[in-house]
Amino acid sequence: MKSFHLHCVSDSTGDTIRSVARACLVQFDGADPVEHLWPLARTPRAIERVLEYIAADPGPVLFTIVNDKLRDQLTQGCRQLQVPCISVLDPVIAALGTFLGRRPGHKPGKQHVLDAEYFKRIEAMDWAIAHDDGQQFADIETADVVLVGVSRTSKTPTSLYLANRGIKAANIPFIPDIPLPPELDTVVKPLVVGLTKDAKHLVEVRRSRLLSLQESHATNYTDPEHVKEEIASARRLFTQHGWPVIDVTRRSIEETAAAVMQLLVKRNAAAEHSADAAE
Repeated sequence: MKSFHLHCVSDSTGDTIRSVARACLVQFDGADPVEHLWPLARTPRAIERVLEYIAADPGPVLFTIVNDKLRDQLTQGCRQLQVPCISVLDPVIAALGTFLGRRPGHKPGKQHVLDAEYFKRIEAMDWAIAHDDGQQFADIETADVVLVGVSRTSKTPTSLYLANRGIKAANIPFIPDIPLPPELDTVVKPLVVGLTKDAKHLVEVRRSRLLSLQESHATNYTDPEHVKEEIASARRLFTQHGWPVIDVTRRSIEETAAAVMQLLVKRNAAAEHSADAAE
């Protein structure tokens, strides 16, 4: 299997670019992409953040962005990172424009209705980015979901996928010997979920990441015994707090997010049942 990182960047929900990417990938037997979806990239700062993630996990970039300045920022950034950057809709739009004798409107996400659900997704996306990798804790009580896991358990892309479904998801890294934010001990509203992964697979993923960053020296980050203990420590913490745990070893980001959403639905249903019983 050929494993590689694939970044899909969109100024809308990302559904189009993700569908195109998957339709193309099925033509390549043995391809094993690690998909990264970056929707609602509509500002220079958003593109800057996307380029930071691409730099951390280099790989081909597919995008659907209509704003010329943002397109230039993304393509130039990818050129500097020496990764392919492809606008998948340009040939189709150009051909249709020639046939119709008209210029495209350059309006991002025009196929989506701007209803309350749409703005809810935008708010959730902004929230997820602001609370990525444990950046903020003060308002963690307003989250719908908090993902906790060791490094390279797909916390960030899962948070963004959930945000694209209108779910406010924060993610916090578990680092041995470093206490988690004390706010997690008192949260009531958010569903806290622990993410874990098979130690052998985790070591392979981490080694691949270090190689992509051109770092080859041995550290505890990729030491098999240390990684096993790290995972065991995380599991003990999850058990201690009674948090549900999802093993992401053989799950896609979509499957992990679906499992989180299922847990959220069950918890909310149980809470409603308890409230009805109390009445």
